[in-house]
Amino acid sequence: MKPIIYQLFPRLFTNTCDKCVPNGTIKQNGAGKMNDITLPVLKKLKDLGATHVWYTGVIRHATKTKYKDIPDCNPYIVKGNAGSPYAITDYYDIDPDIAVRVKNRMKEFEQLVKRSHEAGLKVIIDFVPNHVARQYHSIAKPQGVEELGESDNKNLAFSPSNNFYYMPDQQFAPGIDLGQGDEFYYEKPAMATGNDCFHPYPSANDWYETVKLNYGVDYANREKHFSPIPSTWQKMLNILLYWSAKGIDGFRCDMAHMVPVEFWNMVIPQIKEKYPHIIFIAELYDTAIYRDYIFNGHFDYLYDKVSLYDTLRAVTCGCASASAITGCWQTVEGIGDHMLNFLENHDEQRIASQQFAGDPLKALPALVVSATISRAPFMIYQGQELGEPALEAEGFSGQDGRTTIFDYWSIPTLRRWYNDGKCDTTKLSKSERELRRFYKRILRLCNSEKAIAQGGFYDLMYVNYNSMNYDKVYAYYRHYGNNHLLIIANFGNQDERINLHTPQHALDAMHLNPGTYHARELLSGTDMTLTIDPDIPDNITIPQHNALIIKLM
Repeated sequence: MKPIIYQLFPRLFTNTCDKCVPNGTIKQNGAGKMNDITLPVLKKLKDLGATHVWYTGVIRHATKTKYKDIPDCNPYIVKGNAGSPYAITDYYDIDPDIAVRVKNRMKEFEQLVKRSHEAGLKVIIDFVPNHVARQYHSIAKPQGVEELGESDNKNLAFSPSNNFYYMPDQQFAPGIDLGQGDEFYYEKPAMATGNDCFHPYPSANDWYETVKLNYGVDYANREKHFSPIPSTWQKMLNILLYWSAKGIDGFRCDMAHMVPVEFWNMVIPQIKEKYPHIIFIAELYDTAIYRDYIFNGHFDYLYDKVSLYDTLRAVTCGCASASAITGCWQTVEGIGDHMLNFLENHDEQRIASQQFAGDPLKALPALVVSATISRAPFMIYQGQELGEPALEAEGFSGQDGRTTIFDYWSIPTLRRWYNDGKCDTTKLSKSERELRRFYKRILRLCNSEKAIAQGGFYDLMYVNYNSMNYDKVYAYYRHYGNNHLLIIANFGNQDERINLHTPQHALDAMHLNPGTYHARELLSGTDMTLTIDPDIPDNITIPQHNALIIKLM
């Protein structure tokens, strides 16, 4: 099975407020609830083609909203009213914003996991190992579990026994307003900020709301202290075991490359020994360490952001040649199955935003390539299938082409599709309905066609540079047994007619004889013939901003 991951924020996904105000409170703008992600809703995601659902922002994090029996957060070190889901305040707790009954929030999460499984979906949640909120305090940790930092010697800038890094005798003084009077945020000694900021003066653009966890790496002296095993390692292993026991199926590990690979080498095998079905996905942005985090870190999948995503975005926007895609699979040759491909997630700008393509249809060829170029998993982000343009300036985020993760808000396209739980297309525009149908065809083909889910890959660019517009067109075969697909993507703004050459080497790789074959274009359902012969190129027309997936019948 090729994993197809649907990423969603419960806080945003089922929020039906249609009159959100910028910087609004939860009372003004509302928040989606886990209980509203019902079995029928989940079945709709399964029908779309998803195999996994990544519930983002379910662990309790810093927020300006106050709740009884939950420690308040200083509002001056919270980004937005809802707060960053990556500023964790309790690794063992569920975010109260997404619970109908706050006291039952863990039970509501457990029921969500159960419903997801009933719908045939596997569950992924975040694991945030590099940093926590500045005011981290666990009220839900199991008995006998020591708090992070509880035994730290704060007089030492670094100690392998400490869970945090400190600046002794220095006060936290970031380039932001820290309030006045009773609300003034005071921290002394200052702790290192999450994005490896080892001084007390982080800027407004730093992750000032978080503190860096200490895994035994002395960054000042470039030394590693891993024996004896640092206490942070064991505490984080306990957290992974806790959530694994809840029946989840995977962890998306935030900024995994900022945590030493030696830690992953220890903990992932231990989790898999007890829970062999659990997958680990690394958010990682350095191709030079891909192989290390797979072979030594034991990750199942890595973000392929800096190679395939960045290239496809550049090609879509006319800033790179389609031929550059060849370099992407070459970069990950031998580990391609371990990549996680995507065109959107919560960190990236929306395809339909003015900051990206401005039109979701312009990215259809990129969608086809990203989803079908390999056996690797493919991920989409809530509302991507509807062409969500992220036009609003929701609050803390501003109008940046992204859907906010810091504010209480709702997503217009998704809200209309959700339609108070009906999950239908009656309130969608014609173009939104058509786009969702296109996504459904692509996502379902990923597992219905063995050539995509399990097959080999053959790049046709090297024999076609003189027979097509290689700046705009990318072509390749996927094949598995008797299942053969020719995939051609046109990134240009006009139809392209090509003379496609298939070399003998490709025929040998696919165990095909030269000839003319009956075929079907799977996206349109159109029957056609296809000549596959080293001596006879086939003339094929690919519509603008589109792709063909041609199956030999």
